[in-house]
Amino acid sequence: MKSFSNICKIKHFLLLLVGVFVLFGINHNTYKICQTNRINDITEVNLIDKRRVKPEELFLNSWNIIKNNYYNNDLNKQNWTRWKKRYAHQIKSEEDAAVAINSMLASLDDSYSKFMTKEEFSLQNSAINSKLYGIGINIASISGKIYIINVLENAPAYNSGIRAGDILIKVDDEDVNGESVYHVARLIRGNLNESISLEVLRGTEKFTKTVKREEIKIKTIEAKKLDDIGYIRISSFIGADTAKEFIIALNRLKDSKALILDLRGNSGGLFQNAIAISSLFMKNGTTIVNVIARQGKKNVYNVENDGFIYSSPLVVLIDENSASASEILSSALHDNSRATLVGTRTYGKGLVQKVFSLPNQAGMNLTIAKYITPKGIDINKKGIAPDYTVKFSHMDFINNVDPQLIFAKQYLEKELSGKL
Repeated sequence: MKSFSNICKIKHFLLLLVGVFVLFGINHNTYKICQTNRINDITEVNLIDKRRVKPEELFLNSWNIIKNNYYNNDLNKQNWTRWKKRYAHQIKSEEDAAVAINSMLASLDDSYSKFMTKEEFSLQNSAINSKLYGIGINIASISGKIYIINVLENAPAYNSGIRAGDILIKVDDEDVNGESVYHVARLIRGNLNESISLEVLRGTEKFTKTVKREEIKIKTIEAKKLDDIGYIRISSFIGADTAKEFIIALNRLKDSKALILDLRGNSGGLFQNAIAISSLFMKNGTTIVNVIARQGKKNVYNVENDGFIYSSPLVVLIDENSASASEILSSALHDNSRATLVGTRTYGKGLVQKVFSLPNQAGMNLTIAKYITPKGIDINKKGIAPDYTVKFSHMDFINNVDPQLIFAKQYLEKELSGKL
């Protein structure tokens, strides 16, 4: 079965879990929308604000939050009052408010700061709670064919017999060959507890499955043994239970002679998860990350852990879709000489967002700080270079070969045998 760790090497990838698109780890050179929809380093999560206010008040509330909290004091070198003047007495509907707020945020030239409607904010909170709705598959367009590249275990598609590697032919009798993943996603998405018909090709066999959309509890951690070497993949840092799940997995593998930590395609999530997981590999007091807030205020996050620390050899797999929280963890382990990095250069997102709840159940992700690595390196728009560059091609995926994982395992075996 093709591994979920490989999905982000494929162009045109979508996670089909909810009635709208949730984009994880798509190559940002392929679709720019991926950058604006990327899950950010979120410092905290607020409750939904159910107060009902007039659209103009929603705009003014947002204007104040940006003015008082954005990490860059000069707000991209502009007089922030101009936005109040520009939209004075002009906002009559929530659509007007959304346009005005988005215009303000666009002027910051910061794709990570974004306004969220009620529906979008609810979706993000669902992701943080690790609960989504749908059938639980990932699809990719490869040479005009729609491949199912991952199926979440125990999700509706999995329980219906759909498997990774199947080629999707029809959705509810509509031929999808040659269609974009966005079009196919629109066909698959829909209401909770409603069913869809999927015709798939597996080898030379065609068959049709009826799949009902259900609530799915997302697990962000996958763990297994590769002979004497442990393997843990973190698919996202967004889940509220991610750190707890990781600790359980690490304890299961604590007797492994070495460990591979797979962060490929992991586009970030909760800042706290990166800090908590980093602390499981380094001594108390070790610097994890330096966060620079407004007016240059520096906060240093150090390891605060008196419990179990995994001290055996460690390799971290990274790629161009490893971002934000993944880069915090990677750079902390690398700068402190705790891990060897294998793969390709990371995405390069060195900014931290905070989630602000707004009236009318809306929300906003706003950049409140930037971070630099323990060695003082600003990786924003630069990324982190691996110690060993190993590429992963589309043909590797199709052939179910993972050269990066193979290299990591061989590297650790040599280190354990003293041949490095």
